[in-house]
Amino acid sequence: IYTIVRTCYNFNEVMVMAAKYEEIYQSLLNRIEQEEFPVGETIPKEFDLMEEYACSRDTIRKALQLLSQNGYIQKTKRKGSVVLDRTRYEFPVSGVISFKELASTMHGSVETIVTCCELIKPDEKMKVRMNLSDKDKLWMIERVRKIDGESIILDLDFLNATIVPGITKEIAEHSLYDYIEKELNLKIGYANKEITCQKVSENDKQLLDLKEYDMVVNVDSYTYLTDTRIFQFTRSRHRPDKFRFNDFARRTNTFS
Repeated sequence: IYTIVRTCYNFNEVMVMAAKYEEIYQSLLNRIEQEEFPVGETIPKEFDLMEEYACSRDTIRKALQLLSQNGYIQKTKRKGSVVLDRTRYEFPVSGVISFKELASTMHGSVETIVTCCELIKPDEKMKVRMNLSDKDKLWMIERVRKIDGESIILDLDFLNATIVPGITKEIAEHSLYDYIEKELNLKIGYANKEITCQKVSENDKQLLDLKEYDMVVNVDSYTYLTDTRIFQFTRSRHRPDKFRFNDFARRTNTFS
């Protein structure tokens, strides 16, 4: 009888401790999100948290471990538990959306800086990539996307000038897709995209606020009109701490 009672008692202890550390985790998470503990600062030390939440050190450590696993803090020997910047912007990779449309869903200031807008003769690689003839020319447009004062995205666009004529720096600064759809009355249909992680280039270093990062998230996009003509190739370079993949997927059992 003693064994059965003692086993039940231990089980209850475990359940209480589990509920307690999850409760503390949620409390600390709320305080981080409400910026009581700002990004880059440390949260209180384990001993202080033990006193504040009236619990054991093991319970506090479990709560902190969960915060660390979910990317809210980084535990260091010298500083303690440092609050990490989790601000990331969602880029719906499976959709075809302009940066202007995306910017309307963001909080804070958003700015586009056009660093290049010129008509060029495509090289052989680009001719194959965009199914171009020897007579076709391309618009080459380079744009830096600044969010809350930081340059975090570098977009390099190549557009078939035969399909999309008359691009200006002002159009590129405002919205290419607005111009294509509303002024040229073309219908944008779909895109194929490839996401890779790549080493930063000298151009990335020059134009982006990279902080300590030596890698970028690279998104290559091939965009087509509804009549299946390819009109645009885009290479988009993202600072990794600000990029979040967003997609919707549904499982289909093709072997049933």
